[in-house]
Amino acid sequence: MSVSDIDLIRAWKQVLTLSRLKQGQTVTVLTGADTHPQTLRCAVIAASDLGARVNRLDLPPVNAEKALSRDALSYLGTTPLTGNPAAIAALKASDLVLDLMTLLFSPEQHEILQTGTKILLAVEPPEVLCRIVPTEADRTRVLRATDRIRQAREMRISSKAGTELRCTMGEFPAIAEYGFVDEPGRWDHWPSGFALTWPNEGGTEGRIVLDRGDILLPMKCYITDPIEIIVREGYARSITGGLHADLLSEYMASFNDPEAYAMSHIGWGLQPRAHWSTLAQYNREATIGMDGRAFEGNFLFSLGPNNEAGGSRTTACHIDIPMRRCTVKLDGEPVVVDGVVQDTEGLARGKMLKEAI
Repeated sequence: MSVSDIDLIRAWKQVLTLSRLKQGQTVTVLTGADTHPQTLRCAVIAASDLGARVNRLDLPPVNAEKALSRDALSYLGTTPLTGNPAAIAALKASDLVLDLMTLLFSPEQHEILQTGTKILLAVEPPEVLCRIVPTEADRTRVLRATDRIRQAREMRISSKAGTELRCTMGEFPAIAEYGFVDEPGRWDHWPSGFALTWPNEGGTEGRIVLDRGDILLPMKCYITDPIEIIVREGYARSITGGLHADLLSEYMASFNDPEAYAMSHIGWGLQPRAHWSTLAQYNREATIGMDGRAFEGNFLFSLGPNNEAGGSRTTACHIDIPMRRCTVKLDGEPVVVDGVVQDTEGLARGKMLKEAI
């Protein structure tokens, strides 16, 4: 259902306030060919009304001849900022960049963040933004989970479908995504709500069984038949199953890059206002699938780059796979059990859902 400008402006004001936007600061809104006009319009109004000096930087799209879809995450590495020092300088001179285009996994984004500029990505449809407006409570919960990841040295993931995966950790930082940017040099994504890290290089072993209803991104489809992925020394060595296994295998092979098969980030969703079923309500070009990435209790793992965490591995291929009904343990202690987060909020929600059934 469409939202009014009034509601979206109110949402933007909440996010910008949580992001500690101050009167007189410079906000640059980064836009491209696929930027939603209502999101842009309301972002400019909200930031201006809060006293910021607002600029817009509109850049032409790239990678169309390489990508296999229109999704912004279907081909990574080069962006409209690549080889564009004038645009980079404008963003570095800003206090806050509202990324309505998508700069993920680019060296230019790292370069901008290192100057202390904050970057907030917001590319989902306006109604999704309004439904998952971040809160301080989201931040508190995600940071609590991130602290647990930071202290752990092993993550084990299992499921009744047959997943048995072991990931050693500690080489890379724990990352909190809660939907706003409240510190200099911080990047975040509205909407979000999950805690994650990257396993040690070569430190993942085991078997992943993707079950019916798990999600492939950026394909934006629900799996209908199980897919088995065997992981050895940090790389997916085989992908077998039915039609969706074939689609995943062919897509990844099209990049002709062995680094596409490396284990990337691992973590779990903590956002109760995100829903597993939402992807079924949209056509594939309307969303990048953040509900699927963030819904509470998922185990989200990725294949591809680790340069977002400071690693050296880059590849144009990035696969995100949110899984349902997994058990996740940190150093033997369960943090998610059969898709129920084992914190106060998650246990209460799990009890409520069980009683409703």
